[in-house]
Amino acid sequence: MLTARVNGTDIAYTDSGGDGPAIVLSHGYLMDHTMFDPQLSVLAPEFRVITWDERGFGDTAADGPFSYWDSARDVLGLLDHLGLDRAVLGGMSQGGFLGLRAALLEPGRVPALVLIDTQAGQEDPALAPSYEQMEEIWLAQGPEPVQEIVASIILGDIDPLPWYAKWARLDRQGLTYSFRCLMDRDDITGRLGEIGCPGEPPRPPLRDEVVQGDGRVTVLAPDCEGDLAVVGLMRLRHHVVGGAEGHGPVGKVQQGEVLGVQIEVSERNRDHDELEQAVE
Repeated sequence: MLTARVNGTDIAYTDSGGDGPAIVLSHGYLMDHTMFDPQLSVLAPEFRVITWDERGFGDTAADGPFSYWDSARDVLGLLDHLGLDRAVLGGMSQGGFLGLRAALLEPGRVPALVLIDTQAGQEDPALAPSYEQMEEIWLAQGPEPVQEIVASIILGDIDPLPWYAKWARLDRQGLTYSFRCLMDRDDITGRLGEIGCPGEPPRPPLRDEVVQGDGRVTVLAPDCEGDLAVVGLMRLRHHVVGGAEGHGPVGKVQQGEVLGVQIEVSERNRDHDELEQAVE
């Protein structure tokens, strides 16, 4: 992997290169850049696809406490490192948390967002205690006692064995910083109306579903002439995008036709209320 020194952290990343529109894909909690390998193989080389390891995962260390605002600055700093003025930001779960914050920090650099099973709010208080308990067990005994439960939450029917091996190698102190970032994040729901197309005035969010982690993929690109579609980029037609790993239940997207928006989804997505688009 390549490495960029950004905000005092060595960020590990991959870059498909090329002259196509740039899209940065940000992984979910306990994942790394490899969760997007199937998408990378479809989108490149038509598009320049950047994937990266966020703090605490893969080959990027977490050396101290941080927030998703810091992670947002990481991805913006990565754009600086690559000489990119702007890029579509796609993210699953915590990848969406940081993508939303990046769009708030520097809206002119984020022409569109792909938000996969993510939200703008905080963790469900009814579930938080069980997550805290699993984290305590993980830190004390390693991931093995809880890894099956964790896999059922974030992997679905993906083969968990490769991820078990990765989780066993995670630095536990770094995981503590990543977990606290997840659990202690701020609620930015009230600021969603500030996110729009670059050059246009702020407007209310298109749909409440944008903030809900309910297994849907939502595109936040109101009336944009920019480069985005439901999974992929605007005017991306008749591509098959392979199943993404992680708790976002994205299977395959066939016939993604934006502006007319006609989306045909896989059977797996039909089981999760299909895809929710917010492109008008």
